[in-house]
Amino acid sequence: MNTDIKNITPKEVWSNFAKLNAVPRPSKKEERVIQFMVDFGKNLGLETFVDNVGNVIIKKPATSGMENRKTTVLQSHLDMVHQKNSDTKFDFDTEGINMYIDGDWVTANGTTLGADNGLGVAAIMGILESNTIEHPNLEALFTIDEETGMTGAMGLEAGVLEGEILLNLDTEEDDEIGMGCAGGIDITATRTYTEENTPENTTAFAIEITGLNGGHSGMDIIKGLGNANKIMNRILFDGFENFGLCIAEIQGGSLRNAIPRESFAKVVIDTVSKEAFIYEISELIKQIKEEFKTLEPNLSIEISTIDTPKKVMNLGVQEGFIKAVYAALNGVYRMSPDVEDLVETSNNIAKISAKDGTIKIECLTRSSSETNKFDLANSLRSAFELAGFSVEFSGSYPGWEPNINSAVLKVAANLYEKLHGEKAHVAACHAGLECGILGQNYPKMDMISFGPTIKGAHSPDERASISSTQKFWGFLLEILKNTPIKG
Repeated sequence: MNTDIKNITPKEVWSNFAKLNAVPRPSKKEERVIQFMVDFGKNLGLETFVDNVGNVIIKKPATSGMENRKTTVLQSHLDMVHQKNSDTKFDFDTEGINMYIDGDWVTANGTTLGADNGLGVAAIMGILESNTIEHPNLEALFTIDEETGMTGAMGLEAGVLEGEILLNLDTEEDDEIGMGCAGGIDITATRTYTEENTPENTTAFAIEITGLNGGHSGMDIIKGLGNANKIMNRILFDGFENFGLCIAEIQGGSLRNAIPRESFAKVVIDTVSKEAFIYEISELIKQIKEEFKTLEPNLSIEISTIDTPKKVMNLGVQEGFIKAVYAALNGVYRMSPDVEDLVETSNNIAKISAKDGTIKIECLTRSSSETNKFDLANSLRSAFELAGFSVEFSGSYPGWEPNINSAVLKVAANLYEKLHGEKAHVAACHAGLECGILGQNYPKMDMISFGPTIKGAHSPDERASISSTQKFWGFLLEILKNTPIKG
């Protein structure tokens, strides 16, 4: 299947994408893909090096007649989100992505595709190896760990790059030119609890929530999709309030930047309340499914009896835990007052685990406003601390402030309209692009972001449009031919 993908037009992109996707490249485990990119650059005879944090930089001189243009940085990230369906057997640490063609789309078999941001990487590779594409002096910047902390962008030191223009190839709608993005902060709440012996005369149940869409916790947060952790907590709250439900174990969500699609819990109930509990929860499940029938038609909530676990959570801690998760905001906190239809601030309750005496709740808060980012972060912190949790803020990164006077933005917008007979959607986005971070050490660098249409990023439903990639490739080549002149 991957062989067929190498032959899709433009071959310069898809062939390199297939080669890239044969290399395991989960975030924070990029050693193999770093070496892959170093070998790629050196085999082309281009200046290639790795900086102190693991970013790969490859430099290519301008083509004849383009020496008077501003040096341009082409930037994409090497790592990919590793999500798979629960019934898919796949090891992201050792296996390459199994891709196939479905009409106008390229997708993967039960896993994320890695088009975010692999198609950007592949496009840059196609330009670097070409002998016919016109371009100015180029610096290809392949960053690491974008998906789990942006540590590659954060670690890029001033002076490594000489470029005056940066083209970030990490936007996921082909009619959009990005000129700004949200910043973010990780919020982690933890506490220990005493495991108590499971009461006698109890019946144990497994609760399984599956089938949700999931998706990108920034770009998709406005859709109101189901969050498996919040839905599970709603069921646990009802069971605890009405039947004294005791929690033995919870595991919900898998990645900080993905809306959680699945959650699993083991609980116990007094046997005398078994039938009433099943009836009550079944009615609640019907209500939840009715609420989400339009957005989440494949939502599945199953309850089944299991062997009784030996230990359960202390009830005092459990009550605070459940109520804290109920109180914690998930979703849109504030819309932008300045940009129509743009989410300014949001939170994703991404991961919840409770097992062996430890509870851990992980959230990712995003905002294009630094003050509102910390306002929401402190709101969440307060909810968790009131329930006895220790709360840590980490991985804070700034947003990218729009520059409406950008020279390269004007070039790109004019070219888009000339090529397609309509104006591009020039906008900021509610995702964490690396431009804001890179701008800290390169404040004079003129930046825009664009890319091919990708749907379902950060989920096993991720797919990339073939026709859109052709459109993106043509647009990129035109921008390179028309980059601003020096001086």
